[in-house]
Amino acid sequence: MKRFLETNDQQSSSKKTKTENSSSDFVISIQNNRLKTAESIRDFKFNKKRVKILSKVEDVAEKSNGIAYWMARDQRVQDNWALLFSQNLAIKNKIPLHVVFCLTDGFLGATIRHFDFMLKGLEEVANDCTTLNINFHLLRGEHTKEIPKFIKNNKIGAVVCDFSPLRIHRSWVDGIKKELPPYVPLVQVDAHNIVPIWITSDKQEYAARTIRNKINSKLGEFLTEFPPLVKHPHKSTEMPDKIDWKKTLQSLKVDETVGVVDWIKPGYKNAVEVLETFINKRLKVFATKRNDPTINALSNLSPFFHFGQISVQRAIIEVQKHKSKAKDSVDAFCEEAIVRRELSDNFCFHNKNYDNLDGITDWAKITLNAHRKDKRPYLYTRDELEKSKTHDDLWNAAQNQLRVEAKLHGFLRMYWAKKILEWTASPEEALETAIYLNDRYNLDGRDPNGYVGCMWSIGGIHDQGWGERAVFGKIRYMNYEGCKRKFDIKAFIARYGGVVHKKK
Repeated sequence: MKRFLETNDQQSSSKKTKTENSSSDFVISIQNNRLKTAESIRDFKFNKKRVKILSKVEDVAEKSNGIAYWMARDQRVQDNWALLFSQNLAIKNKIPLHVVFCLTDGFLGATIRHFDFMLKGLEEVANDCTTLNINFHLLRGEHTKEIPKFIKNNKIGAVVCDFSPLRIHRSWVDGIKKELPPYVPLVQVDAHNIVPIWITSDKQEYAARTIRNKINSKLGEFLTEFPPLVKHPHKSTEMPDKIDWKKTLQSLKVDETVGVVDWIKPGYKNAVEVLETFINKRLKVFATKRNDPTINALSNLSPFFHFGQISVQRAIIEVQKHKSKAKDSVDAFCEEAIVRRELSDNFCFHNKNYDNLDGITDWAKITLNAHRKDKRPYLYTRDELEKSKTHDDLWNAAQNQLRVEAKLHGFLRMYWAKKILEWTASPEEALETAIYLNDRYNLDGRDPNGYVGCMWSIGGIHDQGWGERAVFGKIRYMNYEGCKRKFDIKAFIARYGGVVHKKK
């Protein structure tokens, strides 16, 4: 059987195909650009640096019935390096291709808000897979049991997985590797970062300034157009179990008190529409207005990026086409979507304590400890914070936005988290509370960006020491008056119903 990293032959195994049903010129242009790049993955020179072989065995198992892509972080069909690599491997070996997703109730405290968004996106994935002769399988239970069982029962010859730096995903990968048959290889493809995490840096980077050139200098190699995922030429004779998506959602044992939001619709097709709208309507003001919470200048792509429903790389490719008209905005978007986002992955990958104060730098530990016993101007319980019951109408408005809309403007996220440090009994309680509220309500919670955002605000990660003051020590400070100078806080407070509550 063919090995993982051998060079593609020159024979295409599939004809040109359109896999996204839309009349949008924008969508069609994306499809056409893929086809101009290559007719299929078989005609594309796949960059082997995106791949890590995790098992001792490298060859696809003999007489196997398929290749399995275990989908986790990157929940899309097109523009997915892990799935493209899987199809290439399956076509080389002339066997079917399977996509497997394992659903776990109560994943890191996710609520019905998060599962609803994810499952509706996965339903689109499943439908697209069917169109492309790829079997999609939805498993339920523990990853380390259900994935190996599927592999054995279906005589799968190799497993491809995507990448996440979070502890839980890494533990799944390690557990599955141990449980796979010894003759079945496990390979990982970083389909989330533009520059693969293991290529960018072999250490935890101190700040954006230390990682920026390490990423940007490699974009010429890795920021490429994608080939299309095409109709798979080797269809499985076994049909996957039919999925009742509505019943699956209803059967989840999760918190249903955090409601589903309707301002954003899940899935790849909706993500592409949001991207197009951002480029046409908001990109031109992104550079100058992105830090103003009263102006609609942001991309609104973060939930799609978090669930992998659209590739960050696709967004960058399309945004960069407008550099001649909006250079500053394109540069600012690339800085946030590439450098800052991949810096967060770097931190979580190289620091096992990415979500607790053991993970912060020595200067931050020293300064927070030195001010641990400082008198707090206000002390609030987690319940009071969650229900927006503070004396600060701006903070309450921000928490209302988070609770109701499942998002919090990037500038106000910093103010929001730093005030939690100021109003709780200890830095540990502050960080735990900020992460809890972010993960509970934000659609993009449980993400490296969220952990790093909280750690930056409360623990000084990727920052430097500032002027010393009570409670904060040398951690960067933000206050109400500073926000007044940045934007029209009265307008934001009115929009989200921020009310002053007197502390009893």
